[in-house]
Amino acid sequence: FLFFFLIVGNLLRLPRGFRYTQDSVKIVGSPTFPVKVYVPLHRKSPHVLCVTQQLRNSELVDPSFQWHGPKGKIVSENSTTQITSTGSLVFQNFEESMSGVYTCFLQYKPTVEAVVRKLPLKYVIYAYREPHSYYQFTARYHAAPCNSIYNISFEKKLLQLLSKLVLELSCEVSLLKSECHRVKMQRAGLQNELFFTFSVSSVDTDKGPKPCTGHNCESSKRLAKAKSLIERFFSQQVEVVGRRAESLPEIYHIEGTFQMVWMNRCFPGFGINVLKHPKCPECCVICSPGSYNPRDGTHCLQCNGSLVFGAKACL
Repeated sequence: FLFFFLIVGNLLRLPRGFRYTQDSVKIVGSPTFPVKVYVPLHRKSPHVLCVTQQLRNSELVDPSFQWHGPKGKIVSENSTTQITSTGSLVFQNFEESMSGVYTCFLQYKPTVEAVVRKLPLKYVIYAYREPHSYYQFTARYHAAPCNSIYNISFEKKLLQLLSKLVLELSCEVSLLKSECHRVKMQRAGLQNELFFTFSVSSVDTDKGPKPCTGHNCESSKRLAKAKSLIERFFSQQVEVVGRRAESLPEIYHIEGTFQMVWMNRCFPGFGINVLKHPKCPECCVICSPGSYNPRDGTHCLQCNGSLVFGAKACL
């Protein structure tokens, strides 16, 4: 995964875990439109400058800077917000509630003899998070009668086998849904079937039961390996059933019912929107006023009654 930052109208990609210095990323304003700024949740922000690109390369006489945010005038410094001597705005630990519209009022003279000029520069600063990415897979099994204890026992055993399969990759398998139904087959009678929905996701490499210590510990690489192992697991079950000479067991995997898809989910109050946030296309960006995300969906939904950033309900 990548962190994304806007810098002078362009996109700068920084690898996960990168720690930028105070001067490594700086964002300038525009006299014609609000500049969008994306800050990782609970991280330090880049420097948001109270100048345009043109003024940054010019000499300013007696400049003064005054910042206003969602809660009014911003004092020079507090525990979470800092305004530098050159008027840059820096957040030390960006929270959801800090998202919003920020305006810097710049006053300066281009020369000693010139008249004072005033310039408001507007920024919209968004908190964002990395999406929660995982694989979701489904499978169906021929089953014992739906009220049978054998189905429950098999469900537990199957989850244990799948979990053990990906344990050393610092991944975990979760059972999302398990249902038993009686199914009328084509040109045949009724049979009992178990419908399973699982997910496999990566856990932090330093928190898993068997922490990943190799050189391929990136989450996406571990998930790709887990996907291959699970696909092979179900493929082998089909092969075993196909080779049986005697009658089939009561519970067995039904060929052709295994499916696996890649899922991206955002936390409530956040969503992915490539059109609205082209500079941060893979980010779960905090929902703007007029939208909300009530659950682990991918997008913010429209809600005219939502007046705040990060709404989790439509009021």
